[in-house]
Amino acid sequence: MKKCLQKWTVGICAGFLAFGGLVQSATALEIVFAISAKPGSTQHITAEEFTSRANELLGDKAKVVFYGSSQLGKDKDLMQKLKLGTVHLAMPSSIMSSISAEAGLFDMPFLVKDRAHLNRIEHKIFWPMIAPKIEAKGYKVIGFWENGIRHISNNVKPINTPADLKGIKIRTPKSTWRIKMFTAWGANPTPMSFSEVFVALQTGVIDGQENPLTNINAAKFNEVQKYLSVTGHVYTPSYLTTGASQWNKLPADVRQILEKTAVDVQGWMYATGTKDDMTLRTKLGKDMQVNIADRAAFVEASKPIYAEFAKEVPTGKEMIDFALKLAE
Repeated sequence: MKKCLQKWTVGICAGFLAFGGLVQSATALEIVFAISAKPGSTQHITAEEFTSRANELLGDKAKVVFYGSSQLGKDKDLMQKLKLGTVHLAMPSSIMSSISAEAGLFDMPFLVKDRAHLNRIEHKIFWPMIAPKIEAKGYKVIGFWENGIRHISNNVKPINTPADLKGIKIRTPKSTWRIKMFTAWGANPTPMSFSEVFVALQTGVIDGQENPLTNINAAKFNEVQKYLSVTGHVYTPSYLTTGASQWNKLPADVRQILEKTAVDVQGWMYATGTKDDMTLRTKLGKDMQVNIADRAAFVEASKPIYAEFAKEVPTGKEMIDFALKLAE
């Protein structure tokens, strides 16, 4: 029992680790931060940067303990553990649209023009219109970060227009709108956990996948893919998230430090993401044939997705119209 009191652990001691029954070691309360992303991805390096900065500011008040690469579970598992309190911070991305329909806004193809545009969407739409909907489901977002700009890789042929995707088996996250998007473009979308994608590509279970360049590089998909098509079809945020009820049980000064760090890390993250976008295309191009897709053709083929989102989500049309206006 002494070890359980000294360190928040997974397994036998997990039932005692909720914020509701705060357990402290001799020096600090330990806060478990877990993500599914692999080392080298934007999410992973951002999580490491946050952990380092937060721990420096927290001193002996608390300690953030970080677990990457799905060590404590995949995104769906981690969302459940946030509510249980056995994991205290996570960084979901595409899965958030299954928690709140409004978060599906970020699955709309070609909605986000660039990072400056995303910043305006964050402040004008996400925090006032989407974050409260997520909180109503029992979660609290304390940081609006990024997963990245998504592109398509596959083993069949270069993807220049939606017509090139016809019949191609493309892995997608378990996101309703991402599945609808690739279906509308003629592909055969196959939802699958990220950790399973490499083997599925290697064995031919799927033909391709779509992800930011940092994820493609971190997962070494270039070793099992022939073509990289620069589509930029979706800009996916990631969200530093906690369980709402558990968050409120943390000491106020600890909450303040974690929130401040989440905001401070954002600028560093955007600068790092911009640099990686420039260098990784060249690096990945050494193994894969790279082409620039016809953006106009994809935008035209995506109009039905916008219309469906506007119809299905009560504030869908309002958010889309506002987001597009913010690009001007």
